[in-house]
Amino acid sequence: MTDSTGSTWRYTWARQQNERRRRAYRAVERAWRRRDDELRRLRALAVGLRGTAAAGVGLPLALSPGEAVLWTMPGAQLVEVRHTTVLPAPDLVVEAEPGPLRHRLPDGVRATDAGIAVVTNRRLVLVGGRGRRDWAYGRMTGLLHDPAAPVTLIQVLDRRQTSGVLLPPGAAAEFRFVLTLAFADAIEQRPAVLAQLDELIATHAEVAPFRPAIATPAQARISARVPGGRRTVAVAAALTLVVPAVLVESDPPVTPEVASAATAAPAPVVTRPRTGPPQPSPSPSVVRERRCGAPANPMGYDYCGGERVREPDHRVCDWFDCVPQFWAGRGYLVLCRDGAVSLTGGLPKPCAGHDGVRRTVNR
Repeated sequence: MTDSTGSTWRYTWARQQNERRRRAYRAVERAWRRRDDELRRLRALAVGLRGTAAAGVGLPLALSPGEAVLWTMPGAQLVEVRHTTVLPAPDLVVEAEPGPLRHRLPDGVRATDAGIAVVTNRRLVLVGGRGRRDWAYGRMTGLLHDPAAPVTLIQVLDRRQTSGVLLPPGAAAEFRFVLTLAFADAIEQRPAVLAQLDELIATHAEVAPFRPAIATPAQARISARVPGGRRTVAVAAALTLVVPAVLVESDPPVTPEVASAATAAPAPVVTRPRTGPPQPSPSPSVVRERRCGAPANPMGYDYCGGERVREPDHRVCDWFDCVPQFWAGRGYLVLCRDGAVSLTGGLPKPCAGHDGVRRTVNR
C-alpha cells in the first residue's frame, strides 16, 4: 500500500508504532492479570481455609482438642532480637502489593534454631532441633513483618524476649497472609479480611490497562524518515543556532584598510517632501509560541503551567518521548527527569524508574 505520493515510509512508520504499542500493552496487561489472579486466589483462600486435625499427622507436634493445622513450612528458622524493643500491635492489614524480599537477617536479629513452622487456628509453632517455640494468638501483644526481609517478629505476654521466624523468601507472603487470617479467626474478624480483599480487587480492576490507540499513516511526521527521529532534528536545529554564533565570535581582526573603508564619509541624506500624514515606522516584533521548553506540537502542550492533561491526545507519543507502557498510566501528564513523559502524575511513585518528576505538562 502507498499514500497519495506513492511512498511507503508512512505505512512502515505506522506498522512499527503499532507493534511497539502492542508489545508495551501486552507486558502491562500480563502484569495486571497476574496480580488480579493472585488477589482472587487469596480471597478464595480466605473463604475456604479452615484446616483439619488430620493435616497435623506426622508432625512432631501434639495438637490440643479442637486445634486444626492451617499451614506448614519446613526450612524455617527461629530468630531472636538481641535488644528489647516494642512491636506494633497485631492488625488485620493485607498487603496491597508485597515487595521483593531478600534472605537476610535485619540488624540486631540472630538465628538460634531451625525446623518446621506450623500455623494452626490457635497458635504459631516452630518445632526445631533444640525444642519448640509457641506463640498463642490470644497472648500476642506485638507483631511485625519486616518489609525487606522474610522475617516476622512476635511479642507475647508470657515472654520478655522478642522472637520470631525467618522463612524462605518465596514462602513469606503466603505465611503472612495465613497468619493474618488465623489471627482474624481467633478474634472473630475474618469478614474484615474478606472486606479488604474485595476492596483490593475492586481498586485493581479500576487500573486495568486499555488498548492503545492505533497509529495511522497520516500521523507520520517527516522527522520519522531521519535516522534518530526527533532527537536528530533537535540536534541539527541546535547546531544551526550555535554555528553562526561561533562564526560571529570568531570574526577576523580588522586591518587598517578595512577600518578606513568602514569609517568613510557617510552618503548624503536625500530628503523628500511629504505627500501625506506621517506613517509610524513598523517596530519589528517576533511572535514566539509559548512552550517553556516543550517540543513544538499541534496539541498546544507546554511546561508553562495551566490545565493538567489527564486525557492526552492520541498523537502525544508522536511529538513527545513517551515512557514504555505509557498508556497504562491513570494520572495526569508529567515530564520525568530523564526527558520522557509519563501518565502517572498524581499517582504513588510517579515516573518510577525514570528518576522522578521534573515538571507537569499543561495545555
